[in-house]
Amino acid sequence: MASAESTYLTDLYADWSARMAADPEMGLPALRDLFEEWHLPTVEPEGVTYAEVTAGGVPALWCRPVDAAADRVLLYTHGGGFVVGSRHSHRKLAGHLARAIGCHALVVDYRRAPEHPFPAQLDDCVSAYRWLLAEGIAPGHIATCGDSAGGNLAISVALRLRADGDPLPAALVPMSPWLDMEHKGETLDTNAGSDALVQRPILTAMSTMFLGPDGSAVDPLANPLLADPAGLPPMFINAGGAETLLDNAVRFGESARRAGVDVTVDVVPGMQHVFPFLAGRAPEADRAVADIAQWVRPLLGLA
Repeated sequence: MASAESTYLTDLYADWSARMAADPEMGLPALRDLFEEWHLPTVEPEGVTYAEVTAGGVPALWCRPVDAAADRVLLYTHGGGFVVGSRHSHRKLAGHLARAIGCHALVVDYRRAPEHPFPAQLDDCVSAYRWLLAEGIAPGHIATCGDSAGGNLAISVALRLRADGDPLPAALVPMSPWLDMEHKGETLDTNAGSDALVQRPILTAMSTMFLGPDGSAVDPLANPLLADPAGLPPMFINAGGAETLLDNAVRFGESARRAGVDVTVDVVPGMQHVFPFLAGRAPEADRAVADIAQWVRPLLGLA
């Protein structure tokens, strides 16, 4: 059974859904302001400092835990349907992960749709990765991590790097990844009654903005469910059992496993979309953060 503390996120999502339903003509600025509240469930991590930086021409934010290894980096790509969310809404979650792992995290503020449709987001995240390499960070000391649309980017960055012949990161950590631009997932319907936020209409609207006039829902870099995962780094996929995007995590995990990738799929029953946002507040999120850290530390060469 879900903890009482975890209802904070459910209530927040229900409030957002009600506010969007009450204002069906809500403009993009107001929608982005609404989703900036995503930081609210996350308790401020202790002993983490922040610094703004430009990473390969892309705005980003360093999360630097005290005494963490500066030469190990979590490249964090925020969620929000490629349309909303920012380095500010996600900095505390990235800070919790960085502190638990004992590394620095770089939260990338990639360009957002609809002003900048696909592949602008992917281009920016790849640029930030290559900037880390130019700064002297070894590829084997980098893990890509992201939530929702950012979970898509955590995977698609590696797919793009593989295609371009670049060295790959040590690990991938997608959380509640949104991968299916065709909206074919079974849990999109079967979990519609338990997911407090992510429903078919919002996914359809955001995918339309993300793909723009020239993008394709079956492009493997936009829809990694259609990509060949062979040769990708080890990955840890986290998802909530109550979310409509659960199918995305499970299907990609199965595809990666069939391709010979070392993959762990951790589904926590009763949890909402990107429930690690409850870090510092709910036991389920704290366990998820600790499990991710325990899994990724050896891959980054951390004792």
